[in-house]
Amino acid sequence: MKVNVQSVNFNVDEKLVLFTEQKLSKLEGHFNKIISADVFMKVQNSREKENKITEILLNVPGNEFVAKKTYKTFEEGVDQCLSILERQLAKLKTK
Repeated sequence: MKVNVQSVNFNVDEKLVLFTEQKLSKLEGHFNKIISADVFMKVQNSREKENKITEILLNVPGNEFVAKKTYKTFEEGVDQCLSILERQLAKLKTK
């Protein structure tokens, strides 16, 4: 699976990219036909602590799945997006 990480309004750290790639590789255990994953990380300018937006677009043959979450850290956002995508892939497998 090809993973593309893009950051908006900040420079992404290599550790965060590796963390994201490791987490996304676990999805291949649930569904082995994943083509690619596009990860968008944005810092929203606001006074709130939860200002980090994580959006993951997952491409599988015939479908695209999207998960978007806002949290205090990108790691939390990636974890929550992955749990959403796991549920969506499980529904696809049962069809």
